[in-house]
Amino acid sequence: MTFGFLHRVSTSTSLKEALDAGSQRVRGIADRVAQSSLRNQDGFALPSNAQGTAAAGQRAGTSDVDLEAEMTNLADAQLRFEATTKLLSKAYAQVRTSLRDR
Repeated sequence: MTFGFLHRVSTSTSLKEALDAGSQRVRGIADRVAQSSLRNQDGFALPSNAQGTAAAGQRAGTSDVDLEAEMTNLADAQLRFEATTKLLSKAYAQVRTSLRDR
């Protein structure tokens, strides 16, 4: 009975797609930061030499990833994700209310 109902009368589909895109964006940021801090190695391996950690304010790794910009992007993505989650919750609440009141 309600199959396809949400897609026609609410923005839930586009909000769910925005949440998926947001989580992909966060994964990309996390991957860039992890590879930068590990000097472009995959996994959780520690650097082999004693100079493995960068000093505060310096760029870590050899890939020239600006960690401050990445953290700013991560905060922006988190705020967008939380706002989209609230909007999706409200859209579902409106659908529940409309189905309950009919």
